[in-house]
Amino acid sequence: MGDLARIFKAYDVRGVVPDELDEETAEAVGAAFVEVTGAATVAVAHDMRASSGPLAAAFARGVTSRGADVVDTGLGSTDMLYYASGSLSVPGVMFTASHNPARYNGMKMCRAGAVPIGAETGLVEIRDRAAELLASGVGGEGGGVVSERDLLRGYADHLRTLVDLSAVRPLRVVVDAGNGMAGHTVPVVFEGLPLELTALYFELDGTFPNHEANPIEPENLRDLQKAVLDVGADIGLAFDGDADRCWVVDERGESVSPSTITALVAARELAKQPGATIIHNLITSRGVPEIVAEHGGVPVRTRVGHSFIKAEMARTGAVFGGEHSAHYYFKDFWFADTGMLAALHVLAALGEQDRPLSEILAGYARYAASGEINSTVADQRAATARVRERFEGRDGVTFDELDGMTVSGPGWWFNLRPSNTEPLLRLNAEAADEIQMAAIRDEVLAVVRS
Repeated sequence: MGDLARIFKAYDVRGVVPDELDEETAEAVGAAFVEVTGAATVAVAHDMRASSGPLAAAFARGVTSRGADVVDTGLGSTDMLYYASGSLSVPGVMFTASHNPARYNGMKMCRAGAVPIGAETGLVEIRDRAAELLASGVGGEGGGVVSERDLLRGYADHLRTLVDLSAVRPLRVVVDAGNGMAGHTVPVVFEGLPLELTALYFELDGTFPNHEANPIEPENLRDLQKAVLDVGADIGLAFDGDADRCWVVDERGESVSPSTITALVAARELAKQPGATIIHNLITSRGVPEIVAEHGGVPVRTRVGHSFIKAEMARTGAVFGGEHSAHYYFKDFWFADTGMLAALHVLAALGEQDRPLSEILAGYARYAASGEINSTVADQRAATARVRERFEGRDGVTFDELDGMTVSGPGWWFNLRPSNTEPLLRLNAEAADEIQMAAIRDEVLAVVRS
């Protein structure tokens, strides 16, 4: 195996199987996980990739080698693993590479109560101890026990206690599971609801034969958009590979910004808990904090990334948080992200009245956004400095560096943020209208790519 620093990222573990991540490594990580966290019991789940089951079993061997027990929940989505961690009050590990290609796999780790483990909260220590064990041999006296437990029904029932679906009218719904874990969870979560379901790619297949299970890329929504129009559906939903993210398509086949969904769900949560705090990351539309304030809530802006969102939610007691990437976080779900719960909120909002989804959402979409645009650059800092120089001194322009560089001007803003793993700069721009947004977007890209 190579250097574990290659596969241990800021928030999770991810690498090519078996070149960067194999069963020997997974076993060492399992032993290290127990040593670092002190866990007596660990919940484990895995997605549908061919390598996921064997990697999860190897990890379990590492856990039991240190005398700790394993609750093997089998196939599951990432938010189902968070349910296991929260409902059982034990640490958990999910084996998945989310939307990455089939040759990848990885681990998402949390402490009891679905509290995330990242580079600053234990992941580095787990990495370093696993490296030592790989060099010396895992060993251990054993004694831990593996027990199997099916939590799918409990997960589905819990989600449905968090959203009132009693008044939902009959709806035609298309779901694209992308051959990922939504094909496993959606039938049980939706069971008994007045939904006429058209299922796309529900067969579990970690080779992703139809399209990548990454709904943030527009080309991966094409089949869903066509199906919504073909069957005259009221709504379309697309999930990523581990089914923790959900993307929405309206009845016209139009993609809906996650910022719009964030604003809608925030308004619903504030109706239940007036005056509550709502978290949004700095790339989310400026319409989100405006709408939160108008509904009597307290908007709080954070850096991009689930560990920052979850930490700020816990610190402030926020009831909900949303990101531009279609991650949605709920206090009632242990501050963890669950696209399925967000989908149920949208279905409830749609089904409680007779208007089409596009009309309901029109009041939550206020600005024109570029979406995230990546540029390959040789020097991220130099390119960012060129952009700063270009905009410095203009009337009404301000800068902040909470996460990358955010530049704000009259009626517009953009954020330029470096990738942690690739030589990329990520641009997100927003303005009052499409013309102004395009002008800002194109000016920034011209400087970045010069």
